[in-house]
Amino acid sequence: MSLTEYRRKRQFGKTREPEPGKRLPPGQRAIFVVQLHHASRRHYDFRLQVGDALKSWAVPKGPSYDPKVKRMAVEVEDHPVDYAGFEGEIPKGQYGGGHVALFDRGVWATEGDAEAQLAKGHLRFELFGDKLKGAWHLVRSGKAARQPQWLLFKADDGFAGSLEADDLLADVTAPPAADARRAGTGKPAKKRRAGVAPNARRRKRDWSKPAAKLPGARKARAPEGAFVPQLARLGQAPPQGAQWVHELKWDGYRILATVAQGEVRLWSRNALEWTDKLPEIRAAVEQLRLASAALDGELIAGQGGREDFGLLQATLSGEKQGALAYVLFDLLHLDGIDLSDAPLLERKALLQQVLGKPPPPHLAFSSHIEGDGAAAHALAAERRFEGIISKRGDRPYHPGRGDEWRKTKQLLSDEYAVVGYTAPKGRRSGFGSLLLARPDPEHGWIYSGRVGTGFSEQLIAELSERIGKAGRSEPTVHVPPHDTDLRSAKWFAPRFVVEVFARGTGSQGLLRQPSLKAVRADKEVAELADSDRGDGRGPARRSPRTSARGGAGSAKRAKRSKAAAPAAAPSAAAPRAAPRLSSPDKLIFPDIRATKQDVADYYLAVMEHLLPGIAGRPLSIIRCPGGAEKPCFFQKHHTAGLELVSFARLKEEAGNNANYLVVEDAAGLMELVQFNALEFHPWGARADAPELADRVVFDLDPGPGVPFAEVKRAATHVRKLLAQLELESFLRATGGKGLHVVVPLNPGCEWGLVKRFAHGFADALARSEPTRFISVSTLKLRPKKIFVDYLRNSRGATSVASYSLRARAGAPVALPIGWNELSRLERGDAFTLENVPARLKRRRKDPWAEIDRVKQNLARWSSED
Repeated sequence: MSLTEYRRKRQFGKTREPEPGKRLPPGQRAIFVVQLHHASRRHYDFRLQVGDALKSWAVPKGPSYDPKVKRMAVEVEDHPVDYAGFEGEIPKGQYGGGHVALFDRGVWATEGDAEAQLAKGHLRFELFGDKLKGAWHLVRSGKAARQPQWLLFKADDGFAGSLEADDLLADVTAPPAADARRAGTGKPAKKRRAGVAPNARRRKRDWSKPAAKLPGARKARAPEGAFVPQLARLGQAPPQGAQWVHELKWDGYRILATVAQGEVRLWSRNALEWTDKLPEIRAAVEQLRLASAALDGELIAGQGGREDFGLLQATLSGEKQGALAYVLFDLLHLDGIDLSDAPLLERKALLQQVLGKPPPPHLAFSSHIEGDGAAAHALAAERRFEGIISKRGDRPYHPGRGDEWRKTKQLLSDEYAVVGYTAPKGRRSGFGSLLLARPDPEHGWIYSGRVGTGFSEQLIAELSERIGKAGRSEPTVHVPPHDTDLRSAKWFAPRFVVEVFARGTGSQGLLRQPSLKAVRADKEVAELADSDRGDGRGPARRSPRTSARGGAGSAKRAKRSKAAAPAAAPSAAAPRAAPRLSSPDKLIFPDIRATKQDVADYYLAVMEHLLPGIAGRPLSIIRCPGGAEKPCFFQKHHTAGLELVSFARLKEEAGNNANYLVVEDAAGLMELVQFNALEFHPWGARADAPELADRVVFDLDPGPGVPFAEVKRAATHVRKLLAQLELESFLRATGGKGLHVVVPLNPGCEWGLVKRFAHGFADALARSEPTRFISVSTLKLRPKKIFVDYLRNSRGATSVASYSLRARAGAPVALPIGWNELSRLERGDAFTLENVPARLKRRRKDPWAEIDRVKQNLARWSSED
């Protein structure tokens, strides 16, 4: 349900319940809340945040800790997230009139997509509150009812027992006396509690004696705060030798855990406290029952591979509800004993004993391979991890960066300081892209490019609020000569750190196809000079202004890093390998005997021409598992099994969010070919700015009885009309019966304006020459007329990509052509899989070479008139 139903049932002038529309607070995890509601019938309101709303159920008897007791939960309308803070009276006569009190609140998590599980009728989840803890189930009942009915029950875990919700009301605000008499439970009063502890807790053990036996161990006080972590230096290949141990490089956030007098605290690597952000990790470490400790590890979501880093960020920001885990790889203090001088392998052996088998939920031990770094690196690649960390197993723990820890990556990414931004376009708010810089020995900081992809709407809002109105027109860093227009950019001193994937650097030294991996809240600008690359370039020369304004604590860190080397720009990344082609001999176009291998060879041959029109755009494909003559189907959403194809989380017309296919490179496109994709149809917008159209496409589709010569004449006519409007256009043979006339928009325009313009243009053309053109798709009206199809110019609509095959007899291709070639064109499907590669080799000039350089938009048609 949407919040429309919530709004419909309430009169906000008469009730204090929150009205929808309040923006979610940034950087908070998805919450759950349970409220005790003394309405006409007393019940508990159970609510889980999914996206920007609270999914809600009314549970008459409240949750039970007994796994055998299944409580009815009636699904009700979604509530706004800020309803979680509502307590007090709903006036009599209003919907739900009565007293509302907070029963419990916390964060929640689930493995897998919450919306998908709810749609299937079974949600498995965990709660991390004061009263409700552990694993639970919501299962939809098969009973027919006016409102969907579910069953809420406890999983059989360490928290299971005999407690009922009514046993946990010690600190819950009671309703007024009259309401209490009207809506009481009818049960005799008994002693009530305010919180819950797990039933099955491990026996407490004194670890000081086994800890003291380690070489180099000594008595010491428990750590009072965060400690300085040991850091790795980047290498080109794993180090060799039996003294090295090799661990997976977990793709997450470094987290340090300290325990003093039994109290657990969690810290980021730059000493920011994260204890309240990670209640499940704090509770898991508490279950170890240690008097004092210092632990080092990585916070991960999912399996901790590189594909899971986005889930981790989305979970920490509240966009998703992923299950988090703390993978531990070092132990520096234990029950009054300092272990930092003990050899790593000895520390890890003791850590594994402390964790036990199995470890408490949400904790894991980071295992390792001794000696064989090549095998560890290969294993990391096979399991799709970012790389490995190699450590000297015979050495103590040394805070800071050194050569005794090395990292070897599979996929190149690097960290940059954000030094400015460009203005947003279309409906995108905040900024268009972030300007990046890296330390440089000669200039202090040097501009490295800009990144505008990889941001969620929520992250854009958070960063925009963080940046505020900062910025000036003059660059604050050295900007080498380049072709990019930055005249409207705003610049400031290096402010915070982001990690960016890139396909290497171009001839001007700027990043190629950068995309955001993460905002590194765990790192500061000053740390970028402490390079993890062992390139020996020597210290960076910093400007005083930069070091003074580089973020909290930067000056102190700069003093600790006097010999710091600058971060190097990433070298050219090796292209990802395309997947192996299965069934290469399968006939795809039987009429010309073209096989799946022929299709793959064609796409490889035209890749450099095809990819620029597809990469970074939401994409729909036509898949033909049985070949072009058998049934094919249309696909726009990312599905299981796709590993090289990216996706963009976009809002659909129905209001839900979905993962749309996005191809970023040749490997991703060839994976779709392996999945039997024949046709590629991109949006007229990029995935990082989905509300901003940069193309208008007029599809001239001839009806029965229209000769192709008339279609060519119509295309020329459309071109002239557009030129009268001062709009340059480009031509494409569709691979079907017609032609496309394409108008580039740079800067782009909002979809509403684009659709109004295209519709108006098509209608005007049809009214001016009704015997030639029609602007409606009604089949019975189309004989001997050309349908000017403007419907491809709305959000979510697509047009066939240039150089895409068509799933039709003869394997035709949609091909851009020059206007000077139109007179010689005999048909719209004249170009095929067999003749296009040779044509491209002979072609002297790309007829669309200038399409992205044309500066034009629809500003003069921006009014509703």
